Amino acid sequence: MPDYRNLLAPGCIGSMELRNRIVMAPMGSNFAEADGHCGERIQAYYEARAEGGAGLLTMGVCAVAYPAGTAEPYQVGVSSDEFIPGLQQLAQRVHRHGAKISMQLQHAGKTAIRDMAQGRELWVPSMPPATKTNMFDALTQEELGAFISSAKSREGGGVKIRVMDQADIKQMVEWFAAAAERAKRAGFDGVEIHAAHTYIIAGFLSPYYNQRDDDYNGSLENRARLLLEIIAEIRVRVGDDYPVWLRLDAEEVRTPGGITLKDAIAVAKLAEKAGVDAVSVSAYANVSRGDALTEAPIVDKPGGFLDWAAAFKAKLDIPVIAVGRLEFQNADSAIAEGKCDFVAMARKLLADPDIPRKLAENRPQDIRPCVYCYACVSQIFVNERVKCAVNPMTGHEAELKIVNAQGSHQVLVVGGGPAGMEAARVAALRGHRVTLVERGQRLGGTLFFATLAYPANGALLDYLREQVRQLPIEVRLNTEATPELIRELKADEVIVASGAKREPPAIPGAHQRHVWSGDELRLMLTGEGEEIAKRKLSMTQRMMLKSGSLAGVTGSTEAMQKLSKLWMPLGKRVAIIGGGLVGLELGEFLVARGRQVTVLEPGPYLGKELYIVRRWRVLNELERHDVKMEKNVQIDSIGDKAVHYIDAEGISQEAPCDSVVLALGAEPDDRLANSLKAAGVRVTRIGDGEHLGYIEGACAPG
Repeated sequence: MPDYRNLLAPGCIGSMELRNRIVMAPMGSNFAEADGHCGERIQAYYEARAEGGAGLLTMGVCAVAYPAGTAEPYQVGVSSDEFIPGLQQLAQRVHRHGAKISMQLQHAGKTAIRDMAQGRELWVPSMPPATKTNMFDALTQEELGAFISSAKSREGGGVKIRVMDQADIKQMVEWFAAAAERAKRAGFDGVEIHAAHTYIIAGFLSPYYNQRDDDYNGSLENRARLLLEIIAEIRVRVGDDYPVWLRLDAEEVRTPGGITLKDAIAVAKLAEKAGVDAVSVSAYANVSRGDALTEAPIVDKPGGFLDWAAAFKAKLDIPVIAVGRLEFQNADSAIAEGKCDFVAMARKLLADPDIPRKLAENRPQDIRPCVYCYACVSQIFVNERVKCAVNPMTGHEAELKIVNAQGSHQVLVVGGGPAGMEAARVAALRGHRVTLVERGQRLGGTLFFATLAYPANGALLDYLREQVRQLPIEVRLNTEATPELIRELKADEVIVASGAKREPPAIPGAHQRHVWSGDELRLMLTGEGEEIAKRKLSMTQRMMLKSGSLAGVTGSTEAMQKLSKLWMPLGKRVAIIGGGLVGLELGEFLVARGRQVTVLEPGPYLGKELYIVRRWRVLNELERHDVKMEKNVQIDSIGDKAVHYIDAEGISQEAPCDSVVLALGAEPDDRLANSLKAAGVRVTRIGDGEHLGYIEGACAPG
C-alpha cells in the first residue's frame, strides 16, 4: 500500500513549521455564534480536525469589518478586541494536539449578503455589471425565501451600493491590518488574505469587475495596489517573521475579460516581493449558470486546479498550496513531482477529521469518504450551518460522541444497506455483540445501485463494507428476519433498516413489459432479478444477464459500470416518470450511455431531494444533453411507444419512448417492523425505513 511519505512530510510556511503537508482548507462553516464569537460549537469542530492530525487548519472567511462585509449569518468576527477571548480558546485547543491554526481574513464586497439583508451599503471597486443567472430557477419556495435573505431590504429601497473612494480604501487596509494583528495576539500561527472568489480584493484585481478611473485600475500593478497596500500594512503590524499568505484565483472561469492565469501569476510575484510567505491557488466561475460553482471554486473535477497550482509553482520561490478535489495518492504524487508544496482539503476533512492520522497509520481503507454530494456548501445558500451527509458529527463534535455502552447487549440489525451497516458499525464500536442480517445476496442495498448512477457513492459503500468486515459483526446474507431468528439469537435490541418501498402508481399501462419500476431495474442490474428477467427480457437478454452474474460482474459496481455501457435492458428512448433525486441521477446515468431521455415530474420541483449545489450541476448537465424535463405534469397513460400526459399549461402531450422507468412513489417500508411488532418484538426503525433521508438519513445517529 502507498505510504504517502510526501504528503506526511513536515514542511514550512515562512517561519511556521508544520508536521505534515495537509492543510484544512478555509471554508465558511456558519459555526460561529450569532454575534460573531467563537463558542463551543466552532471550537470543538476545529479541535476535532487538529486531533485528527492535520498540519494546519485555516479558519475560513473571518470578517475583518464584522458585522459589515459578511456573507453568512454566523461568520467569525475579528473586527474588534471583544472577539479575542474566543479566538484564543480555539487556538489553544488546536495547539493542544500539535496542529497549527491560521485565520483567513475576508471582506465579501459585492457578495456581502448580510449587508444587503440588514440595510448596509455594499462596498465595491466600481458598479458591478448586471448579471443574469438561472440559479434561482431550481430552488423550492422555502429555499428561495432563505436564499434571497435581502428581500425586505430591496422592498425598502433596493440594494445600496458604495463605490469606494480613497478614504474607504484606507479604511479597508486598516480593517485587514488590524484583524491580522488581532489574530497574532489571539495566538493564531498565521493569516491568509482572501484575495479570491469575487470578494473585495479580487474585485480590485479583476479587469472585469474593476472599472475605476483612478490609480487602482488600468495596469496590473494598479489593480494589485489595494492588495499590496494591505500586505504592507499587515507587515507593519505583525512583523516580518509572522506567516502571511494569499488565496488567489488562478482564473475567473466563464468570465470574458476576467482574471487570467498569466495575470494571477504576475500578482503572486508582486505579492512574493512584498513579503508574503505562500500562495493558495483557487479559482472562481461566473455564476450565470448554477453549475458554474462546481467548476470553481467547489470543483467537481478530480484535481481540477492542480495544473494551475503547478504553473504558480514554476514561477515562484515561495510555497504553493494546491486545492480542488485531490485524492490522497494524487496529492502525494503532486508534492513529489514539485507541482505544489502543500495540499488543502475541506470537504474530505468534514467527512473524516482523522484523515491525516489514518494515512500515517497506513489505513486509507478506514477513511470515511466524501461523496461530493455538496450537502456541506449547499447549507450556506439557505443561511444554515454546514453539515456533512456522511458524517453526522460534523458541527456537533461537542455533543455527539461514540462511547462505550453500559453493558454489552445482543443487537440484531435487519437490513444490509447503508443505514444497517452504519448502525452495526456504531453498535459494535460501543461494545455490543452484533448480528447483521440481509435478505439479499450482498451488502449495500440500494446504495449498490445508486453507485451505478453516481459513482462517487461507491467509496462510501466500500468503506461501510470494510468496517463491517473488520469489526466483530456476524453477517448473515440470504436471511429473513423472523421472530424465530430473534429468539434464536436472544436479541436484546432489534434495529430494522428495511429501506423504502415503491408501490406501482395507478397509471394505465404501467404493467407493460417495457415499463420498469426503480426496484425492478435495480434488481436486474445487480443480478438479483431472475424472476423479473423471465417476465421482461428475451432469451438472448437473459443469457447476457446470466453470463454477467456467472462472471461476477453484477457483484462489482466498477464492472457493472462498464457492462452497462455495452448493454442495458432499456431502449434508445427512455421516459423517466419522476424528477426527484432518483429520476435525475438515473437520467444522468442513461445520458452517459447514449439514451435519449425525457423526465416527467408530477410535482412543482425537479431534484428537490438533491442538495442545492449538486442539483444545479445535475439539471444543467441534463439540459446540456438536451434532456426534456417537465414539471407539474399529469400522467394520463403509458402506451407502446409513448407516455401520454397533460403539461403544466393543461395541454395534452406525449413523450415518445421505447422504455419507461417509474422513479416515484417512494415511502418508508414499515412492513417488516410492523410484523415483528405484532409478534411482540420491540424494534427501532432507522434510515429510509423510518423516513426518507437517503445517504444522510442512513448515516444519521439513531
